[in-house]
Amino acid sequence: MPNNGFWSKKKVLLTGHTGFKGSWLSLWLQVMGANVTGYALQPASAPSLYALSGLEHSIRSVIADIRDRESLLRTIQDTQPDVIIHMAAQPLVRYSYLNPVETFEVNVLGTVNLLDAVRTAVAEGVHIQAVLNITTDKCYENQEWTWGYRENDRLGGFDPYSNSKACAELATSMFRDSYFNPKDYASHGLSIATARAGNVIGGGDWSEDRIIPDCIRALMEGNKLPIRNPVATRPWQHVLEPLQGYLLLVEQMVERGTKFGEAWNFGPNDDGVKSVEWLVKKIGTLWGVNDFYELAEGSNPHEATNLSLDSSKARRALGWQPIWSVERALEKTVEWFQAYQQQSDMKAVCLEQLEAYTLAGAHKDK
Repeated sequence: MPNNGFWSKKKVLLTGHTGFKGSWLSLWLQVMGANVTGYALQPASAPSLYALSGLEHSIRSVIADIRDRESLLRTIQDTQPDVIIHMAAQPLVRYSYLNPVETFEVNVLGTVNLLDAVRTAVAEGVHIQAVLNITTDKCYENQEWTWGYRENDRLGGFDPYSNSKACAELATSMFRDSYFNPKDYASHGLSIATARAGNVIGGGDWSEDRIIPDCIRALMEGNKLPIRNPVATRPWQHVLEPLQGYLLLVEQMVERGTKFGEAWNFGPNDDGVKSVEWLVKKIGTLWGVNDFYELAEGSNPHEATNLSLDSSKARRALGWQPIWSVERALEKTVEWFQAYQQQSDMKAVCLEQLEAYTLAGAHKDK
């Protein structure tokens, strides 16, 4: 589990803090006592986890575009962060087919803007110790393998989203090699890494064209859910699993420098790789509804059929391991959304789930 003492009073700049993963990470950082500044657009959905968890009132929030380099630089200069975690992105595959230019502007040029602002800030004397760029498991050139992709496998991407994230990986590598080379660590003191997570699930995700939110909307509204590719397999994991990995990785980046400044996978155990249809059936059972989905009609844009990650590097070098099974992750997801239906205090629900996760992790570490 992450070290609370490390994060206490640490100045963290988190891009994409109004999103699903960003909101959960903001809450976790707050619990550990970090000073969090968020940088992002307004939440893309209503409701949003960002609003429901009260983050708009509890952390410093800069509402701005990742494509605005000057705004990014001012925020870095004002914040003087110890750590930057870059999550701001256009994260949806189907949306990327309709909006490829925007997808590349946000995911590639947004990353370049951030790293170039970091370059300028460091040259001005801002002491940033670690920059972690969050990409995706889809950054690999998909070969439809039945085994997991490793960090040194070829990057690529059939669709605009996946390809843009592969490009963001290459841009990050270029900035590390050209401006923050590990050989010159003594002079710049900055470690840069990327993290590639599996398909995250959990309470508070309201995104369009994402399987869990689509399921929840159908169940809440009593509609049939059309599913596009029921046999497609994905590495499903609760959102807290990769966040745990990101936090552990940043701790090592700060404490041990450039040794950890490279690419890292954070995916579930092999039994977490399940088909879309298995996932949908399980959610329906947990909700108490059967037969609420149907096959989507017509043709759909290309999406990979098989996808999984090999996370042995993170397990070995970081001591990271998944805590909740995919079944437990789905139970917690359904629990969260049913609490929302009952108009519960959703920040309290999030904090309860976070505490349950960290306690389970502490027990597993023993």
